Amino acid sequence: MSLLDDINHINNQAKERISNADSLDSLNEAKVKYLGRKGELTAVLKELKNLSVDEKKSVGAQANRCRQELEELIATAAGKFSTSKTDSSFDYTLPGTSSQIGVVHIINQVIDEIVNIFHGMGFEIARGPDIETDYYNFEALNFPPDHPARDMQDTMFVEGGRILRTHTTPVQVRKLEEQNPPIKIIVPGRTYRNEAISTRAHIAFHQVDGFLVDEGVSMADMKGVLVAFCKSFFGPDLKLKFRPSFFPFTEPSAEVDVSCFLCKGKGCQLCKYSGWLEILGCGMIDPNVLIKTGHDPEKYTGYAFGMGVERIAMLKYKINDIRHFFNNDIRFLRQFK
Repeated sequence: MSLLDDINHINNQAKERISNADSLDSLNEAKVKYLGRKGELTAVLKELKNLSVDEKKSVGAQANRCRQELEELIATAAGKFSTSKTDSSFDYTLPGTSSQIGVVHIINQVIDEIVNIFHGMGFEIARGPDIETDYYNFEALNFPPDHPARDMQDTMFVEGGRILRTHTTPVQVRKLEEQNPPIKIIVPGRTYRNEAISTRAHIAFHQVDGFLVDEGVSMADMKGVLVAFCKSFFGPDLKLKFRPSFFPFTEPSAEVDVSCFLCKGKGCQLCKYSGWLEILGCGMIDPNVLIKTGHDPEKYTGYAFGMGVERIAMLKYKINDIRHFFNNDIRFLRQFK
């Protein structure tokens, strides 16, 4: 029997087996048996070396036609098995399954709300770097060299003598260096402190700073803006108070407290049994800060304020542990869609 006869015999046998295949597995077995590396057609092709040039051409062409024809038959049969399986295992009349849609994180929602309120009062939005120099974070803001905030217990230091900013107030210095008054800026951003994580404190948190510098700015202007913000954010019936405080970059300085939401002012662990929660610090910009940034404190005055976003969110949504914001518990986050 010649090689051409062998090829025709293989072709007829393979077609019969392919047509009788009742599954993808049996179809694959036929493919391996006839077209695989050790298959029958491959074995015939290995005999081409023993033929003359003319015989090689005719036998090779016949073998290629056989291979192409069998591959097409196998592909067609495989498609039928695939379609049959899909049709029997999937009900096209069933409703589709929708993907779960994500939401903006509650902290970002609160930041947007705070910023939008101040933006509505004419404040421009600015941002600054998370990694700062000692000059912008401390020195230009009137922190003396021996101030406790410079100690390792509060500040995180990085390579190159730089630090992770402990507040967003350095942006105030940068903007005062870049622009001339009047300046009215609101600054949202992430800040860092080297302190123990607890129900009320975290090593990384968010702040929103704001400041205004112009001629004739007074403490009364600052109080009016902050009262308007608090009542807009928390509601018109909010109880709040201003009390004297100290910050190196403001003089005089104050803190704004609101009645504790958890104990209704009676005193609890969250408010340290005082009945009040501090939500922001504020004050008139110290003349030394204006001098450092190249502005005449005899001509210009200004006020500045800063607030912790997590503290604000805890107060508004009655959350008693700051760690909930960072634990990525989907059960908690889904409550703020």
